[in-house]
Amino acid sequence: MLREMSIRNLAVIEEVNVSFHHGFHVLTGETGAGKSIIIDALSLIVGGRGSADMVRYGCDKAEMEAMFDLHRNHPVWRVLDKLGVHASADEMLVIRRELTSQGKSSSRVNGQLVTMTMLREIGECLVNIHGQHEHQSLLRTEQHLEWLDMFAGDLLIERKQAYRAVFHELQKTRSSLRELEESTRQNVQMLDLYRFQIEEITNAQLKPGEDEKLAEEKRKLQYAGKRMDSVSDAYSYLTGGKGIDALNKAITKLMDIQTFDPGRISPLLEQLQSAYYQAEDAAFQLRDYRDSIDSDPEQLAFIDDRLDLINSLKRKYGETIPDILAYLKRTSLERDKIENRDDYLDKLRKEERVLYERAVELAAELSQLRTHAAKRLSESIESELVQLQMNKAIFCVQLDRIGQHESVEEAKISLNGNGMDEAVFMMSTNPGEPLKPLSKIASGGEMSRIMLALKSIFAEIDQIPVLIFDEVDTGVSGRAAQAIAEKMSQLSMRCQIFSITHLPQVACMADHHYEISKQVVGQRTCTSVTKLSLQTRIEELARMLGGVEVTEKTRHHAQEMLDLANRQKGA
Repeated sequence: MLREMSIRNLAVIEEVNVSFHHGFHVLTGETGAGKSIIIDALSLIVGGRGSADMVRYGCDKAEMEAMFDLHRNHPVWRVLDKLGVHASADEMLVIRRELTSQGKSSSRVNGQLVTMTMLREIGECLVNIHGQHEHQSLLRTEQHLEWLDMFAGDLLIERKQAYRAVFHELQKTRSSLRELEESTRQNVQMLDLYRFQIEEITNAQLKPGEDEKLAEEKRKLQYAGKRMDSVSDAYSYLTGGKGIDALNKAITKLMDIQTFDPGRISPLLEQLQSAYYQAEDAAFQLRDYRDSIDSDPEQLAFIDDRLDLINSLKRKYGETIPDILAYLKRTSLERDKIENRDDYLDKLRKEERVLYERAVELAAELSQLRTHAAKRLSESIESELVQLQMNKAIFCVQLDRIGQHESVEEAKISLNGNGMDEAVFMMSTNPGEPLKPLSKIASGGEMSRIMLALKSIFAEIDQIPVLIFDEVDTGVSGRAAQAIAEKMSQLSMRCQIFSITHLPQVACMADHHYEISKQVVGQRTCTSVTKLSLQTRIEELARMLGGVEVTEKTRHHAQEMLDLANRQKGA
């Protein structure tokens, strides 16, 4: 749930800090008081689009911050883990966003900088904002299938993933097949180039790591003379008259006097004897190393030519020998495709046929699962609509095959990334009228209730903890408005509900009531948010009922509405 939110320098808001709770919240106030700015701020916090003109006039930046309290199994923690954002130990999630007057934006989640793409992905798990303009999402038929699949559950999602894997391979095979079928004279010209490149690389007989070994050998051959001179001199110094021989003479002299002062002489003698043996061993190794030094001008010339060839191939085909060999493999495959075009065509056509048949089989499984889910979803929505005073409405999720209404030459099932189905939400709002797409039958008030019915069904499925309804009750009144209020109250038992409303029927059903008001302070307009007490709530409801003039009668009516709402919620 959303625990706290702070807003600074956003539009007419100078500074607002507000705490929220479980249940159903309403935000009310006069038109133009800034109710929608609160929702705009929350939209920005979860990744909504912002602009420089949203920053309060005369200020450098706007700041928004929200704290969410979420259980450990909530999907957002998996998203954070995937994005590399650290989760807090206390199950709190803090999102902060800044918007500058130059139009720049920065966002942090638990203190860690995130991109707008990351913020939107996180925000999709936290808040769902639904306003009047969002009724249009109900009219987009491509979204209907997504809703149906979500309602169908894990089994369909699992089958859908399996289908998409096969469909992806089918698309790749069809693309390769199309490219090969459309090959022309250009492929014949490419064949000559491929053959030349394959021959050039193959004749070089490259081996991985060969260039590094050749370079090392070249360094040794280049400095063979210098190495020979240095090693020879070192050997001479050791074996000359003043080298090992001098150590040997020193040892002999100390041995002559060892018996006179063994305590002092013996340790020195041991050191010299050790040095003698080490020097003698080093001399033998230097001799062997000197004898192994090979100065071979012909080998050096061979290495130079070989490295020139390898570097020439690197410039043409890849930065390393493995890259060149990989290019050889790809080019050989392309050459084989051209040389054996007909064989490849037959192979690809067989693969395409097998993959298509498998895709159709999996798509049929999806279609069967969707058929059952469509019936259950239709019944669930109709049940919700009855509670929303649309008890005569008939709702149906109509499933059609893709392209079945188009004239096609061959009776072949069309497929796309979702299978073979298209879903359309159909409805009849009055008895005796035929089922029609939502776009052709539903008014604004009906759309509000249909969307609320959908939200009620999907609240537990998508696990979004915060649902916001921005004046979705516009266009309804009387019993329909009361039904919407009751449905929001019921929905708030599963998630946190916020509603901006002008209807007292909705406002009185809320668990928490906030008044948005606007004042002029020092020639500047400021918006404030106040959580209403019981008495101030009665005054606000009376204003909503009576308009400009609040009377004792409207206050009494407001009190009655609150009492009735409390009895309904307690029932």
